[in-house]
Amino acid sequence: MAIDAIWDYFDPKEWRDRTAASSFPPVMIAVAITGAEASKDMNPNLPVTIEEQIEAAYEAYQAGAISVHIHARNQKDTSKPVPDKDVLNKINEGIRKRCPGMIVNNSTGVGLGYTEKEKLQCLYADSKPDMASLNPCAMMFPPSKASANEENIMPITYGDVRRAATAMKETGVKPEIEIFYNQNWRVVEWLIHQGLLEKPYVVQLVTGSPMSCLPSIQSIFSMGDEAPKGSIIFLPGIGSYQLPANALAIIMGLHVRVGMEDNLHYRRGELAKSSGQLVERVVRIANELNRPVATIAQAREMLGLAE
Repeated sequence: MAIDAIWDYFDPKEWRDRTAASSFPPVMIAVAITGAEASKDMNPNLPVTIEEQIEAAYEAYQAGAISVHIHARNQKDTSKPVPDKDVLNKINEGIRKRCPGMIVNNSTGVGLGYTEKEKLQCLYADSKPDMASLNPCAMMFPPSKASANEENIMPITYGDVRRAATAMKETGVKPEIEIFYNQNWRVVEWLIHQGLLEKPYVVQLVTGSPMSCLPSIQSIFSMGDEAPKGSIIFLPGIGSYQLPANALAIIMGLHVRVGMEDNLHYRRGELAKSSGQLVERVVRIANELNRPVATIAQAREMLGLAE
């Protein structure tokens, strides 16, 4: 039986009716295990080697995650992200062997200082991903304890976004569209008009990062209300906003992203042991809120991905 995965998340009457009938689609749990900026100095449990990332994906898979978002690290200096096709290939292959069917999602964001061509290498790995992130906006990075640099920026043009979307369409990799604030939708609408995006549009509404909308319910509703019809929306939250965002996504009928890329803590003052631990908590919350957790087969059907 086909899953009714596409609906208007922000129509209050439809939400009311679906809540009353417990007819939300199963919640998909995506996991982002590493990221580009965190290091073992921040949390020694962060997976950075090829073997650690495969094991972290397996733990999350066992806990109930349907997809894993990958950032490759330099294996000689694991504090640095790299767009290394060979490293990604080994991670992708390892995950597919240990986690049959799990959706592999490679990052094209990578990190600062890389060319557009380098960032898109992940699409051409021998073990290419099922999905890849598509960023429709430039990003400024504020000074921090790790870096006092006030000039850090990741420039992105319309041409960059078009070329990335074109490469994904040509390689058969499903874009995961990252939305940080409402104006990003103008770029998405342009890509749709160009015929470079196909339904369902898989979207992450990112809140809580320095360049995103405020992590508030009002911001989430404002961003989500502009999503094009045919969108499937995941809701990550950065840092301390992750758990509230997880719970809100389940209640609203959205889908969840969790993991140590976004949050290194399990609770205030307690470091996360693994992304699997964070997935386990989301599964418990979903069960308590009467929302079934999607299987990988169900997720692939909802996202329009081959088995």
